[in-house]
Amino acid sequence: MISFRVDIYQLEIRKDRAKPYGARWRVETSYKRRSFKTRGLAENFRSDLMQAARKGEGFDTETGLPESMTKKDEEVVTAYAIALAYTKMKWSGAAAKTRRGTAQALATVMPTLVPDGTPAYPAPDTLREALISYAFNPPRRDEDQPGEIAAALEWMRENSLPLEFLNDVAKRPDLVRGALDACAAKLDGKPAAAATMRRKRAVLFNYFGYAVERGHLTVNPVTTVQWKVEKVAEEVDRRVVLSPARFDHCLTGVTYCGHERGMKLRAFFALLFYASARPAEALALLESDLDLPEKGWGEVIFARSEPEAGSGWTDDGSANDSRGLKWRARSESRPVPIPPICVRVLRDHIARYKIAAGAPLFRTATGNRYTQKAYNVIWQEARGYGLPPKLAATPMGQRPYDLRHGGVTLWLNSGVPVPEVARRAGHSPDVLLKIYAGCIDDGTASANAKIERALGGDAPTEAGEKGDSAA
Repeated sequence: MISFRVDIYQLEIRKDRAKPYGARWRVETSYKRRSFKTRGLAENFRSDLMQAARKGEGFDTETGLPESMTKKDEEVVTAYAIALAYTKMKWSGAAAKTRRGTAQALATVMPTLVPDGTPAYPAPDTLREALISYAFNPPRRDEDQPGEIAAALEWMRENSLPLEFLNDVAKRPDLVRGALDACAAKLDGKPAAAATMRRKRAVLFNYFGYAVERGHLTVNPVTTVQWKVEKVAEEVDRRVVLSPARFDHCLTGVTYCGHERGMKLRAFFALLFYASARPAEALALLESDLDLPEKGWGEVIFARSEPEAGSGWTDDGSANDSRGLKWRARSESRPVPIPPICVRVLRDHIARYKIAAGAPLFRTATGNRYTQKAYNVIWQEARGYGLPPKLAATPMGQRPYDLRHGGVTLWLNSGVPVPEVARRAGHSPDVLLKIYAGCIDDGTASANAKIERALGGDAPTEAGEKGDSAA
């Protein structure tokens, strides 16, 4: 977009930087800065901006440059420049965890998208921090940056690959494979988990798609190379599923964890199993979301989710992102019946901790939300109390999220119709069956019993099995 609302400021000098002289200006509400090694270069650049403004030229709100200088500044169409535009475009409306994941994926591939022969940045951890925390976090781009961060971003801007290289069929394959290989590796060079690799590849694909949309690429480069995408296990591993009895032992174990630390989360873990809640849904519950009669079944209404994302990625600066339910419109809710045993645990929690009407169910002693790390620590300790050592060494109930898997498996194997299980769990029936296919009772025990009875019959003779003639 072109704007005529432009302010050009005096040069800024930061002696701790490799390029200490900065030309600063503003287009609309967006602040821009270009750094130079000498005062003369910075003054010349600022003078060009001033002349363009006096002539009444429009300034591009994205690049910050006037029309006459845009033609001279073709180098801005680099992989890095488009990544900046892409993350800005994706920011509004995206979930906080999506914002963070996008930044992490682009920070992984961007150092690979440099011209052949470019030396690696000498401080890769600093470069990664600079890209994630500043460059690909649009609200923080205009903040004052430490010298090492500014230097890393300057290196990225100057060494980023011109996108036109990716239109060259001879150069493209090696560049794209390098980016994809980066998606498949951890920071230490070891193979990344398949799910991590697929997530980063998806971001790379969408980023290149945006470059095609903007007219900088003729085709999405990812589609032009052969590269094996490792399959991600979608089914729940039935080994993680806790039986109701095993879960009850672990829930008792929760009460032995520290001075009230575990007890304050007992109802939280009960909801994960008996209501098959996602942790972020359970932590977002209010007292008013519950119907807890003195006898019989109750009901919990899940209406919101508060996944932990980090304060740098949410709109309000809090560590948790307040959102609607997963895969649902923000206004949708999900009522789930809960059995009497869960009702009793929740009633005890509300009475013990004097939860006021309409107040959050789960808060720390200081009134803060529980972090994922905090409830993971409690669960690991409780699991050690509730499971014998042999089972504790297996994947059984290894993560709090596995309690949800246990709850859904219980419903399915109890004979609850699949559509109703899917509704309670917040899935579609197709997705539910795809994920929990390996946890459904397949009749193995019954089949084994029949075989055992058959094996207990007459022993075979030299002529063959008794009863062969009847076959």
